[in-house]
Amino acid sequence: MEFPFVKERQYFPILKNKIQLSSCSQSAMSLQVEAAMKEYTDGWLTEGMDWTGWVHRVEMAKQSFATLINASPDEIAVLPSVSLAASAVASALQFTTGRNKVVTTEMDFPSIGHVWLAQQSRGAQVAYVPSENNEIPIEFYDRYVDEQTLIVSMSHAAYYNGLKQDLKQISAIAHGKGARLFVDAYQSAGCAAIDVKEMDVDFLAAGAQKYLLGIPGIAFLYVKKELADELQPSITGWFGRIDPFSFDVKSLDYAEGTRRFDTGTPPMINAYAAYAALELINQIGVHRIEPYLNELSNFAVSYGQEKGLTIASPLDLKRKAANTAFHCPNASLIEMKMRERGVIVSARNDVIRIAPHFYNKKEEVALAIDMLYELKS
Repeated sequence: MEFPFVKERQYFPILKNKIQLSSCSQSAMSLQVEAAMKEYTDGWLTEGMDWTGWVHRVEMAKQSFATLINASPDEIAVLPSVSLAASAVASALQFTTGRNKVVTTEMDFPSIGHVWLAQQSRGAQVAYVPSENNEIPIEFYDRYVDEQTLIVSMSHAAYYNGLKQDLKQISAIAHGKGARLFVDAYQSAGCAAIDVKEMDVDFLAAGAQKYLLGIPGIAFLYVKKELADELQPSITGWFGRIDPFSFDVKSLDYAEGTRRFDTGTPPMINAYAAYAALELINQIGVHRIEPYLNELSNFAVSYGQEKGLTIASPLDLKRKAANTAFHCPNASLIEMKMRERGVIVSARNDVIRIAPHFYNKKEEVALAIDMLYELKS
């Protein structure tokens, strides 16, 4: 396999000294992101404040994320985290009618499950789609989603083992029962193709620090244009108003479209970093990134099996994102030992996750698997 991203790999200085295979947790920093954050701090240092420029960069970041998922910029809000994005959506829903059921899954990231459990005091009934051998058969959704379901909440790619689910199929099941679909795309945005229009997604949230090459503290929320104006989130702030700069403390008006889901002052420096990172992803193109990561994924599975490691990820590559998880009872200790040797991976519970991005080479994945095998033995 010829490495297709020779030029782009040079954007990531850490790769000269370390092997970073942790994009399911934190991707490597690019020169572009470093320069963007310096641009913000230089402006702050020399000008004191550039409020107009800061807000404009937030809007530019929204536009770049919209491009990534085939949405309109006015369908994107900016929040500090996916958890808060999910909470804002939940706060806009009413659980007092006949439809009060939330269907989520056992494989979702815990904080998303916690968001829905927190709605129980508002009348929500939470049901969990179970997993089977670390996967969720599509027919399970048809079994658990019914006419009492208000919203289905699921991960496009699972944080634990990279299980990738078919958004279009699940959307059809949810909509067929009259429910909405919320997608946590934190583990897929930037490494897997997402088209919210073609997949018919109602809500989608993703943070910047993983495959989007950014930093923590900023997330993007997509709300379908036809739906946004029907909702009034109670988690709100001055940027969710029609005119934030009217400073009217007695009026709660909601901005048009998804901007009503904006909250307080946006994380400005995070938006600078996110915009630079998203521009890099969009310039390279997920249409180039995803096939290459599929090749690395196939290699990680086959080479891991050859070494006798137990794989927690799906073996069917159509059901798998870039993250390959290997069973490892003392995963946190192994992660630390690998880091000491210059290989950065990510432990979760009882697995070590090897999660390359386009800048990684097959040889780096092989070295990490060899090291994992040695340290486990």
